[in-house]
This record gives sequence, C-alpha cells and structure tokens, in this order.
Amino acid sequence: MKISNSLCLLFAVALSVQSNAYAVEPGFVSLFDGKTFDGWKLVNQHGPGYGITNGILFCQRGGGGNLLTEKEYDDFVFRFEFRLESGSNNGIGIRAAQEGDAAYMGMEIQVLDDTTKKYGPLRPDQMHGSIYGVVPAKTGSQKPLGEWNTEEITAQGRHIKVVVNGKTIVDANLNDVTNRAVLQNHPGLLRPRGHVGFLGHTEFAEFRNIRIKELPATHKDNSPPKDFHALFNGKNLNGWKGFVAPVSKLAELSPTEKSSKQELANKQMAEHWRVNKGVLEFDGKGQNLVSAKNYGDFELWADWKITSKGDSGIYLRGCPQVQIWDPADKGGKKRHSVGSGGLFNNLKNPSAPLKLADKPIGEWNQFRILMTGDRVTVYLNDKLVVNNVTMENYWERDKPMYSSGPIELQNHKSPLYFKNIYVREIGVGKN
Repeated sequence: MKISNSLCLLFAVALSVQSNAYAVEPGFVSLFDGKTFDGWKLVNQHGPGYGITNGILFCQRGGGGNLLTEKEYDDFVFRFEFRLESGSNNGIGIRAAQEGDAAYMGMEIQVLDDTTKKYGPLRPDQMHGSIYGVVPAKTGSQKPLGEWNTEEITAQGRHIKVVVNGKTIVDANLNDVTNRAVLQNHPGLLRPRGHVGFLGHTEFAEFRNIRIKELPATHKDNSPPKDFHALFNGKNLNGWKGFVAPVSKLAELSPTEKSSKQELANKQMAEHWRVNKGVLEFDGKGQNLVSAKNYGDFELWADWKITSKGDSGIYLRGCPQVQIWDPADKGGKKRHSVGSGGLFNNLKNPSAPLKLADKPIGEWNQFRILMTGDRVTVYLNDKLVVNNVTMENYWERDKPMYSSGPIELQNHKSPLYFKNIYVREIGVGKN
C-alpha cells in the first residue's frame, strides 16, 4: 500500500514522541522533557555528572552529584521509573537544600541494588526505598536487574510513603522518630519544603517518566498540625502565665511567695499581652510570657513579626534564647546584622546564625526549633540557621542545660506579634 510523504512524516513524529514522552496523569506535571536539563540544577557534581539519551536520564559511571529541581516543593506525589545494574547506587532527594549533604539537610530515599555484595553488610535503613539513616524499607520489591521499575514517593506533612512496583515499602510518620542521635544528625527532617532530585554516588542508574503532583496546603492559623499542641489558641491566654523569676531563682521561693508573685505577674500579663484577631500582641511594657507547662525534648513552631528596631527572643526550658531582632538596627553595633535565630547568649559554642534569613520588618517570620538534650536546631523561614548547637545555661554557667523548663516569649521593651505557636513533645528512646 502506498503511503503519502505527509503520513510518513506524521508516523515518524508519533514514534519519536512515543519513545521520549509519556502520558502524564491528571494533576501531575512532567519534570523531564527527555532532551534537556531545563528546570534542573546540578550541585556537588562528581566527575562527568549526568547524561541524557533516548529520553532517559542517567547518572554516569564515575559521575553524579545532586541533580535537583530548580523549584522547591512542599507536599507532593513524585513518580518515576528507574533501572539499575549490578552495584547501582543513587538516591532521591526530597525537601532537599542545594547546600550540604541532601541525606541530612533534606531527606534521601535510597535507590540501590540491594543484591550487590559490593558495599558489604547494609543496615536496614540503607536498603532501597529507605529514608536513609532514618526509616528502613521493606525489601523484595524490585524487579531483576536490567528491568524497569516504577516508584512513587508521597510527602504530606510528616507522612512519607514509598511504593515500588505497587508494593508499599515505607509508610512512616516522621514524628515517630524519637532517637536523639537521628534527630540531631538529620536536621532536614524538619524541613517543610525543598528541592526534589537525584543523588548520584558515582554508579550508573537510569531514570525516566519523571513527574510530580503538588498537594494543596490545608493549614489554618492557630490550628496545630498532627502530633502538635497549640500553645496559643488564637482566642485567649489559656496555657500561659506571667513571668515571676528566672528558673534558677524559682526554687528559692516558698510556696506562699511563689503563689503571691504569680498572682501579681498574671495580672500584669493580662495588661500587656492581648489577643487581637487571632494574633498574640505585646505592647512593649510588660514582662515575658511563660508557658504554664514545662518541656524536655520538643519541637516548637512559632510565627512572629516585629517593628523597626524590635528585639525579642524565645527562651527554651526557661533559658535565653533563640534571638529575634531587626537586622537593620544600627544601634545593635552590627551584632543585629547577622539576623535572627542564633543562640545569642552562648559564649563557648556558636551564637550567631549560619545565614541571614529574616523577612522585611512588618512581615511574618517562622521558626521551627528542635531541642533534644542540650542541642538546638533552628530553621528560620525554611532556612537552616542553627545546626545542632549546644545551648549553654545562661543562668548558671557552671551547670549544664536544664533537663526541662518552660517556653518563654521574651519582652525587650518593643511591640511583638506571635501566632501559630505549636509544640510537639518528643519521648527520648529508640524508634
């Protein structure tokens, strides 16, 4: 049968499209066009990095690095296909930063030939599909080497789910991770958003049909996420009390003295701290606001904003403080210019934040603070500004950090605004 030139051309184009593109499910967006690295950025490159052939993205032998999306993602479903050879070793970075080791500064979902003896004995949390170093995956889901596998990774809040070839191999709540060493070594577990991509470790691996679906945010002000408790309910000062004395001095007061002073402090608290349309406001004239409950190991979220030359902080276990201030305040003799989030009162250990992450004055900022033992990690506006730093006991320099104590919102004689204050208590032990 004779076929016209135009039909031949159309047939050839169709074959080309079929070999390099795939039907994208409703709600999903393709991240890889099969031809270019458009939309991707290679950081921490090893050797020759990555290549593209016949619509397939591959990590070159002796190469690799972190090939990350230029865009950042919060909650999502990430789907792709992968094919391995003997000894293949790669990973999927999720909520990753462009700086540092993505397995720790974000999360790495392991991509690995589980059958190889090349790497010696593997821990359960190093097997394919595991959240590397954190949550082990079930094994036995992969097809024989050389065949294509399908994988789906869902990240929704602290819920991480991994499905390989239709089998669920990880279904984890990151809030169930309570091991101090794991929490301290993996600050990326706190990250609510970041880049997605491939983490090549000099071994060959192939990927195709790479797409993502963003999941809608469901958060409402002063409504705590799963496993968190709202320290501020957006309506009143329930759960808070006025400042009486530093925690080191409270034990010196008799029960009668403590009760009398607390009654006076609560009255003063009500005069200077108030709730206005779901926002906790301080007029700059009173004392610290103190949580009624004490906390040991915990994760704290708090949204805050200040006015020009504003100065405040958040006390952890009653000790000062994770710093809040105006980076542009020249009266701070340049110390303010480093930005908020640092452990200002440290003398022996780092006190300044790793980077300036403050938003302009008048805009809302967000802290995510993790305290385990005497170690503190702080994210400010999704930027890591304190990484597992020892917090010193300001009140009693010769003693270690208190094992428990209240959370305090510090007054520093300037107006302050807080909302979305959530705490999650962490039980110390093995997962």
